[in-house]
Amino acid sequence: MATVLMLPTLAASPHFLSVCLHLVYVHTFRGPHWCEYCANFMWGLIAQGVKCADCGLNVHKQCSKMVPNDCKPDLKHVKKVYSCDLTTLVKAHITKRPMVVDMCIREIESRGLNSEGLYRVSGFSDLIEDVKMAFDRDGEKADISVNMYEDINIITGALKLYFRDLPIPLITYDAYPKFIESAKIMDPDEQLETLHEALKLLPPAHCETLRYLMAHLKRVTLHEKENLMSAENLGIVFGPTLMRSPELDAMAALNDIRYQRLVVELLIKNEDILF
Repeated sequence: MATVLMLPTLAASPHFLSVCLHLVYVHTFRGPHWCEYCANFMWGLIAQGVKCADCGLNVHKQCSKMVPNDCKPDLKHVKKVYSCDLTTLVKAHITKRPMVVDMCIREIESRGLNSEGLYRVSGFSDLIEDVKMAFDRDGEKADISVNMYEDINIITGALKLYFRDLPIPLITYDAYPKFIESAKIMDPDEQLETLHEALKLLPPAHCETLRYLMAHLKRVTLHEKENLMSAENLGIVFGPTLMRSPELDAMAALNDIRYQRLVVELLIKNEDILF
């Protein structure tokens, strides 16, 4: 099994917000290979160097520590949509947001805004997995139309699953404490200011996806009389879906749940001000 070298994650520092870091792993190359950083030969019969899983960069293990953090993911190396780093996905597909988010939201808004319990009611898990596999297999050509999935709750379930499967949550671990801090503030003006500061900590692709999602959820609340989904109800659904505590302490993570809900509720209600 290949050993993955854990370079700093994208969310590790606000100074790397606009780049996609290389995800390198020890690799055995067949035939002669030269390092793409230092241009020297890669010696040995096995494990001569490392390869980036996203863009295919081939370098010596030591050289990988000096390679610029400017990974440009190649679609031929990005094998799936779900469970793929969000920034990697959008760079590989050259989009602002993951296509699964755009496609699901378009489908939901075209035929599901008046559906009672939208996002709260669960669709059949087997069919949600079918949608996941369709995106992983076909990408933007995946068919999620009413002809394939009549129940809109399958599409909402697929969208929620996408966010739950992200290796780095939409609201990143790095930004998480600031978002939680904002939910604990009582003064409305100070609360919004802190939320605004928290949003600046998100990588561009994460922030843009969050903006797009919150604008959608705001439109969902405009149909509250029919779908019975208020900003508070959506916060209950999406809080733990978009945020995961970086704390390993189970009790601390449990205590954060109410603040996670409030964060999403505040983002929905103040979407036009914050983004």
